[in-house]
Amino acid sequence: MDLQNEKCVMVIDENLPSGIVANTAAIMGITLGKQRREIVGADVYDRTGNRHLGIIEFPVPILKGNADVIKAIREKLYEPEFSDLTVVDFSDLAQGCKTYDEFIGKIKDISETELNYFGIAICGAKKKVNRLTGSMALLR
Repeated sequence: MDLQNEKCVMVIDENLPSGIVANTAAIMGITLGKQRREIVGADVYDRTGNRHLGIIEFPVPILKGNADVIKAIREKLYEPEFSDLTVVDFSDLAQGCKTYDEFIGKIKDISETELNYFGIAICGAKKKVNRLTGSMALLR
């Protein structure tokens, strides 16, 4: 993998409470790590010999958006030209479920157009990721 030409970003609704923003980033990060194991570096050891688990090998900017912006990006990501990107979305439906089985049961009866996205993570070719998010500001 050519890390120079790879990029991952997260776009999170800036209007959410900070706890939901943090939860959204955590959930998407865990899923992204599962889907793209090769972007997580090897474990490292400090001078005293203590192990520290590998982290992603490049930065992941957290960008600010709102529900409409995130929805528009998500819709664009269904287009064939973006099919090679890894996409993780997190919605109000997912956040509101107490178990994964509950989420599975509910999502099958919901149209994509009914979902309200809290965030979206995108990872892949830097040029494509930039085309979708390059002008967006950091979430601070």
